[in-house]
Amino acid sequence: MRTFTAVVERCPGTHLHVGYVPGFPGVHSQGETMEELASNLREVIQMLLEDGEPRLEAEFVGAHNVVVVQPWVPFRS
Repeated sequence: MRTFTAVVERCPGTHLHVGYVPGFPGVHSQGETMEELASNLREVIQMLLEDGEPRLEAEFVGAHNVVVVQPWVPFRS
């Protein structure tokens, strides 16, 4: 059993959950629910693993919040 980290976003136009595994080419899918997305991603990963051990192009490190002051909003300290 192996665990892969998926990045999940929600498309504002279709309201679908969209996910991909960073650094694992070809591992991306979508679903109406998180459960459907997880199932779809699992299927894609299993299919790609049948071709052998993946060569990951990158490693997921984490998420980080970046604070940006918008130019049209005056900064007040």
